[in-house]
Amino acid sequence: MKTRLLLFAPLLLAAFAIPMENPTSWSIDAAHSSISFKVRHLGISNVRGEFLAYDAEILMDGADLSTLSVNANIETASIDTGNERRDGHLRSDDFFAAEEFPNMTFTSMGVTEVEGNKFQLSGDLTIRDVTQTIVLEGEFLGTASMGDSERAGFEATTTINRTEFNLSWDRLTEAGGLVVGHDVEIILELELIKDQ
Repeated sequence: MKTRLLLFAPLLLAAFAIPMENPTSWSIDAAHSSISFKVRHLGISNVRGEFLAYDAEILMDGADLSTLSVNANIETASIDTGNERRDGHLRSDDFFAAEEFPNMTFTSMGVTEVEGNKFQLSGDLTIRDVTQTIVLEGEFLGTASMGDSERAGFEATTTINRTEFNLSWDRLTEAGGLVVGHDVEIILELELIKDQ
């Protein structure tokens, strides 16, 4: 179930990151957040979907983006593209093998670049039995107050080649193109609530 997120724990930052003396912990407002993706279908359109169950711990020292730390867990069986038959196929061994590999994870290693409110967050993404280092292109959207809660907004994207994570099902069209593209764009839209 959607709880606390990603983006996708107290983690050791890269050697160049600033040590966190008083890190702030944030939780996800699931009603205003999403982890979604899109992938080419037949080379002419996109299939879009999201994961409905995820959990994460996010730490940051004040507003210092260079100290951002994330440890995320996403349940692969929670994939939802709005089509039950397609979702069943995505949960099968052709793709996520959700019974054998119920979770995919992201563990950040450090912020590699900060320019204004934009940043790059590097970390290890594990899908099935494969771990690859990826870089999330992120943007801090600012903070706002709602009642007695302090909130923060983040967006981040990255693109992965699904075949590198053993999501390797392929079928060709009559013209020789791919039914499902190899490149998958991951889109994170997060509204966080500062823990008390």
